[in-house]
Amino acid sequence: MTRRAASGGLSIIAVVFLLAICAASIWLANGAFSFPAQAARLYGPPVGALGLLEKITVSYQLVRDQDLLLESAFPNAPEQVFVIEPDEPAASILSRLEAEGLIPSAAALRTFLIYSGWDTRLQPGEYRLSAAQAPVVLAAQLLDSSLREVPFGVLPGWRLEEIAASLPTSGLQISPDDFIAAANTRPGASPISTEIPFGVSLEGFLFPGVYLVPRETDAADLVLLLLNAFDASVTPDLGDAWAEHGLSIHEAVILASIVEREAVIDSEKPFIASVFLNRLAIGMKLDADPTVQYAVGYNASQSSWWTNPLTFEHLAIDSPYNTYLYSGLPPSPIANPDLASLSAVAFPESSPYYYFRAACDGSGSHVFSVSHEEHIAKACP
Repeated sequence: MTRRAASGGLSIIAVVFLLAICAASIWLANGAFSFPAQAARLYGPPVGALGLLEKITVSYQLVRDQDLLLESAFPNAPEQVFVIEPDEPAASILSRLEAEGLIPSAAALRTFLIYSGWDTRLQPGEYRLSAAQAPVVLAAQLLDSSLREVPFGVLPGWRLEEIAASLPTSGLQISPDDFIAAANTRPGASPISTEIPFGVSLEGFLFPGVYLVPRETDAADLVLLLLNAFDASVTPDLGDAWAEHGLSIHEAVILASIVEREAVIDSEKPFIASVFLNRLAIGMKLDADPTVQYAVGYNASQSSWWTNPLTFEHLAIDSPYNTYLYSGLPPSPIANPDLASLSAVAFPESSPYYYFRAACDGSGSHVFSVSHEEHIAKACP
């Protein structure tokens, strides 16, 4: 009798325990399935790519962390600049937002970005953000397809027309024609413009680099931005060194533009500059192919502004830019040189060379010679 009573008591306890587990499971299940509806009320519908289990998990986290996402932790915080670099991962962006005090929790905002599908839509650019914004509002700014600023690049050795040709796909609302017109106008707001003679374009002074440019920038402002970058990069020691070679700033930029187009390897630029300076010193023609290419202009069959190879007919073109026909420097720069080319003209190698030609190994390097006979002997077979 005693054993049966104990056995029956245990059975009743087991049944009660199982019923409790079932009730708890039903309650949890109902609660779990309620999280997506709660999240949708708070944050809007989720991205369609989420599976059921992931949707429940993410929704639970969003409901739990709503204070971290929907309220400002710093109501009186001022605006600050925040830059997203091209191809920067979302994890890096969120980590920096938290480190700079703009959001209270990178993990919470990452969950929201996954829920909304915004984790792959953050855009590069410069933003003005404030920790006074709720994190979900701040995140929405980072998706703005009409960014306040867009990256705009000028490659070393580009001529005006090549810069202009890059504008239609840049995100800036500047036409190529407007840019070229602005680059043929001397802006009074740039100190360096006083060094450019009247009657020539600003070619050569549009400093290469990558710039964050406001979308509303017009052609004149873009040109001024590039001119000011040149002015900021050309230090007094460069100007003094050019003067020691008997070159004005404009003449130095002309020569640097030729060096830019001739050189493939930066380390060779001081040697190439020395060749041209040696030639100028004795009144020898520069015989520089890039100046002829500049005179030839656009080659439709090659889709290039730099015809290659040049023919004897090209070398006979009667142009002040043809340094095979006319001695001295051409009238103006033929491209926009970078700081390495400008520095090479200021601080060339001290060399005895008067000639150089491309090496025969296809590396882009050059071989240098003192005499014409040596130069001919180094021709490729």
